Amino acid sequence: ASSVMQAFRDGFWPAWEKSEGAAAGRARMAYASLCSGITLAQAGLGSVHGLASPLGAFFPIPHGIVCGTLVAAATRVNIDVLRRRDPGNPALRKYAEAGLLLAGRMYDSEEQAQDGLVELLDSWTQRLSLPHLSHFGMHDGDIERVVANCRGGSMQTNPIRLTDEEVAQILRTRL
Repeated sequence: ASSVMQAFRDGFWPAWEKSEGAAAGRARMAYASLCSGITLAQAGLGSVHGLASPLGAFFPIPHGIVCGTLVAAATRVNIDVLRRRDPGNPALRKYAEAGLLLAGRMYDSEEQAQDGLVELLDSWTQRLSLPHLSHFGMHDGDIERVVANCRGGSMQTNPIRLTDEEVAQILRTRL
């Protein structure tokens, strides 16, 4: 898992920005994509993909934009809920490991690494200029309908079951 995250970390921006090292970046991204596809087929998805289905059905939002624009918010909510309701859940350690690997730096605690992961994902959301959901016509009044239709298979493999209000919080963050 660490080699895959490192490949993504080191390959994404050169490939995206078509800078020096873009070819090597694309090769790293191909490896990361292959491994992530294998992993997702075995482990399932989570709240981001659970929300992608109704958002894509109700609004003209491309799937990749939905996933990209929600990933930081969903990660933040998942970590906060896990800390409150299930602090021994192994997903918290995995979030910390992802923070270490993607940031490429050490933190003083698992909690700081988890927070660092969210900060990093937020910064990527900004750097990529990912649009808010309102850009595609979604309004606060649509949140209830989206939440009511998000409980498919992907939501079942989220690290913790989120309440409707917790799911709505993810949407409000990126509205």
